[in-house]
Amino acid sequence: MLRHRSAYGLAATAPPSSLPDGLPSSPKLRTLRNPKNPARPPQQGPRGYADLGPHSGPGRALDSDTISLLTVPLFTGAIGYVTNWSGVLMLFYPVHFRGITVPGLATIARYFPRKVRQVPLGFTQGGIGWQGIVPSRAAKMGSIAVDKGIAKLGSPKEFYESLEPDAIAEHIVESSRDDIRELVERTMQREHPGLWNDLPPRVREAVQSRVQEQLPDVVRTVTNGIGRDIDHLMDIKLMVIRHLEDRPELANRIFLEIGKKELRFIVNFGFWFGLLLGIPTAILTEVIFHAWWLLPIAGVFIGYVTNLVAILMIFEPAQERRIGPFKLHGLFLRRQREVAGIYSKVIAEDVLSLSNIGRELLEGRQSDRTRKLIVNALRPAIDQATGYARVAVRVAVGADRYDSIRESVATEAVEYTMTPLDDPDFNARQGTAIETLITARMREMSSDDFSEMLRTVIKEDEWLLYLHGAVLGFGAGLVHLAIFG
Repeated sequence: MLRHRSAYGLAATAPPSSLPDGLPSSPKLRTLRNPKNPARPPQQGPRGYADLGPHSGPGRALDSDTISLLTVPLFTGAIGYVTNWSGVLMLFYPVHFRGITVPGLATIARYFPRKVRQVPLGFTQGGIGWQGIVPSRAAKMGSIAVDKGIAKLGSPKEFYESLEPDAIAEHIVESSRDDIRELVERTMQREHPGLWNDLPPRVREAVQSRVQEQLPDVVRTVTNGIGRDIDHLMDIKLMVIRHLEDRPELANRIFLEIGKKELRFIVNFGFWFGLLLGIPTAILTEVIFHAWWLLPIAGVFIGYVTNLVAILMIFEPAQERRIGPFKLHGLFLRRQREVAGIYSKVIAEDVLSLSNIGRELLEGRQSDRTRKLIVNALRPAIDQATGYARVAVRVAVGADRYDSIRESVATEAVEYTMTPLDDPDFNARQGTAIETLITARMREMSSDDFSEMLRTVIKEDEWLLYLHGAVLGFGAGLVHLAIFG
């Protein structure tokens, strides 16, 4: 049976025997019949169109097969765009896990395959939901960022020296004078209020003045001592890991700021590449083959390949290659000088900042060594502050009480020594030095090292993006079938 257009544009059927002479009897052939006498060929209207009434001519409605054929590339373009757009969102959001709690799931999840447990669906946390891939890997990202990047850009000693220890010492002295004065007063009132209150005001002031005089030398001894032993006093890798774990949004910021152009490219590329792949897909599924399952399978291929090609274009090839007039080089790597400046700014402001280094020194794994160094530097200053009266004071209050006072002042002064490092203005000024150091080192890196530093963080999780594209492609193929058949 063959379909034709009626005067009102509706499909009708005609038996193969009613075909005009000379036309093959093929089920693929569509013919137009004269509505008044189906046995006769239609009359020719202007420009060679069959005269079938008011709906005839070039503006007549397209049949469903033609519409289906034309919409396949549009659907595959949409697959590519939505896949990459949603893939970018899945990379970074939400920053913290969102989902529902399932009792007992955390226990069961321990027996899941490693790849399944890596997917940030919340199984290992006892829930079902989602967390952005990058923030969910914040600790891992910190470890890789140090191993593949920061460790190659400079040692802890180089970073510390770029912060200008003399400037740090001067800032600490100026910022902590009042705090140290209050500390001496508070300690004496607590440890031996009778003796302190019985001293003439002039003597008490003399003690305070001696402490203030000793302060610059004490602080400089501390900063120099930290500089000599910085490699043993702090672990940059653990510091970065802990910092990114506490603030996973920083992991997002690093990628979003250095990869803003590339992420936009990935989304737009998805549409155009999907549209291009849709042309042969339309021919295969609508003209050559007619298996209903072929379009969803093609959607899987398009969704997968679109993400794969986009990622490869960003990072590959690491070394510039030329094929005739064309230059092949990873999009990220072409911007090495620009990316180096952006990356170093984020690292200097939010990761290797002076305040974070100070916090690591006092709260990190080796904090006891830092505190001991500061206390040892402060003890002689307290002895010198009492001047010639030190022996008399020890006799008056007792040796044990005197040592207790000295130890209290030295121990409590540790916090005041590092507190000024949290000053945001001072952090910004000193951070410029670290930013300059990192920028210069990154620009000198080879393309292979530069690519490794940026890609390694997400390389192990790229398969999630490819799987995501394949699933969406399959779903889009089913939607097309449901709409157009």
